[in-house]
Amino acid sequence: MPLLLTRDDVIGVLNMFDCMKVVEKAFAELAAGTAVLPLRIGITPPDGLALYMPAYLKEMNALACKIVSVYKNNPLKFNLPTTIGKVLLQDPGTGEVICIMDGGYLTAVRTGAASGVATQYLARADKGQVAGIFGAGVQAKMQLWAMTVARPIACAYVYDISSATTEAFIKEMGAELKLDIIPADSPGQILAESDIICTASSSATPLFDGSQVRPGTHINGIGSHTPTARELDTTIIKRSKIVADSFEACLKEAGDIMIPIQEGVIRKDDLYAELGELITGRKAARTNDSEITLFKSNGLAIQDVAAAKLVYEKAKKAGIGKEVTL
Repeated sequence: MPLLLTRDDVIGVLNMFDCMKVVEKAFAELAAGTAVLPLRIGITPPDGLALYMPAYLKEMNALACKIVSVYKNNPLKFNLPTTIGKVLLQDPGTGEVICIMDGGYLTAVRTGAASGVATQYLARADKGQVAGIFGAGVQAKMQLWAMTVARPIACAYVYDISSATTEAFIKEMGAELKLDIIPADSPGQILAESDIICTASSSATPLFDGSQVRPGTHINGIGSHTPTARELDTTIIKRSKIVADSFEACLKEAGDIMIPIQEGVIRKDDLYAELGELITGRKAARTNDSEITLFKSNGLAIQDVAAAKLVYEKAKKAGIGKEVTL
């Protein structure tokens, strides 16, 4: 009998610290060759997009597939969210589906967790660093949460084109993280004040001038994940030590990387490492305090699988969810 877990069930058991631990293990498995990770499969029905993201983690004994749909007309036509996700967790020994859970909150946390792990390896180790966030939506919240787990953050700046969204972000996350969050008046203020920067916007064009980024900055590039969209300009890509969640995903899905390659400004070989290579010690992370480091996140199914296994185990232990007969 599979266990059904609602969004509230997932929220009740999933926290950033624990999620970062299992996501770190998942990336280590990817580097070690014990993960099976096909590229996501996309199908385009007339009104939307359906994505299927399977993965298997041998050492963690975790097998799952996340199903994500993006239908832009959902809110107006059906009073449903634009993006809907569910995760099917299987028993690797039998193939039986043992859990079906809401994937929305899980996706948000696991995306933040990957950036948190990258920040642990790539950001400077100074105490009292300043975080800067482009965007003030759900993912920006998770990114800031992860930063505070990865590093002792003194304060944060946030920049968003919507002042109302910015105000809501500051009120919610300031109270939740007990952190001073300041509204930035321009992208330039984020660059001038921040040691760790995250781009978590829906912009398809660069958010800032890469020549203004200070030496020693670490950047997590999160928002853009299609070949024609990018949040980061060619200048900052050229200036950065680039660490990918996956080379394959970056070279097939990430406009931030693909466009500078198409321009002839960088080559594929200029991508320094995959995150798992840093975790397993195959390559060094930050080597000095002047490097600009960049983690390009596309979102991998191994993150979903690791997080789903964690949620399932915590829910079973807590007696949360409802078992059903199919």
